[in-house]
Amino acid sequence: MKTVANIQQSPAAYDRGFLLGLYGRLVLIREFEERVKFLFLEGTMPGTIHQCQGQEATAVGVCSALGADDYITSTFRGHGHALAKGLSVQELMDELFGATTGCCKGKGGSMHMGNMAKGMVPGIAIVAGGIPLAAGMALAFKMQKLPRVAACFFGDGAVAEGAFHEGVNMAAIWNLPVVFVCENNLYGASTHIEKVMKNSRISDRAASYGFRGETVDGNDVLAVHTAARRAVEECRAGEGPVLLELLTYRRTGHSRRDACHYQPKDEREAWFARDPIGRFAQLLLARGDVTQKDLDAIKAGIERQIQEAIVEAKLAPQPTLADLTEDVFA
Repeated sequence: MKTVANIQQSPAAYDRGFLLGLYGRLVLIREFEERVKFLFLEGTMPGTIHQCQGQEATAVGVCSALGADDYITSTFRGHGHALAKGLSVQELMDELFGATTGCCKGKGGSMHMGNMAKGMVPGIAIVAGGIPLAAGMALAFKMQKLPRVAACFFGDGAVAEGAFHEGVNMAAIWNLPVVFVCENNLYGASTHIEKVMKNSRISDRAASYGFRGETVDGNDVLAVHTAARRAVEECRAGEGPVLLELLTYRRTGHSRRDACHYQPKDEREAWFARDPIGRFAQLLLARGDVTQKDLDAIKAGIERQIQEAIVEAKLAPQPTLADLTEDVFA
């Protein structure tokens, strides 16, 4: 594994309630994705899915460092980002079932989750498409003198797109308040990063644009939170953009039809042993004021919440033909 930033991340330095909140959000994303996976496999839901099991700490760590008025841009793998930014299980489940009560009125589906009122631009399925958009939002914040920050999630594959260079360079020359968050899970679809980059340490690229980059253990939620909080503070202080490379690993395929045969067995085993939820649970239990009973209760409550959302989503109203002409601007 690449060398990562040496960040103080002792759980003793944090409030118990805050830590349990992080744990609950991690488990919520994992359980949501697992239930959705089987709903799709059963043919209950339409469309396709790109899931984030194994990458929960990147979304939770970054979004826990943002304020309610800050915005994020996401990707086609955005369920975790949405839940971490505060979208409800019900509005996401309704969206996946194509209901008008979904976060995008059933018109976005899995690949375009979002809710502008909660600070999340609906996911952009074009690889790297959110990068220049985040820079543009950050420019607007600066021009309006608003103390807001834009955080832009993208994968390692997006770094090869021209939009990455254009968006990052724009943010650099104007010192824009945007945190570029690269979720480096080693694979652009099925192609390993070492096959497409001579220097695969993505955070190094920030230096060529004149701002700070940092590589962080993306499977350590406290490390991600600490790095993101520092980056957000720098952006609010007018110190320009930051590039965070979060090293992580997806436990599922690129999409639902991907069996992951390209991932070597030993690689998968090594990363699965560093699962973000299991690691964080051990840190919490070591505090002394958190018990396994506490963690089990959190999971049980989440399971009930998701099951109730599924029941409601199956009964939620579906779009009509008249809805085809609503929300159309061109």
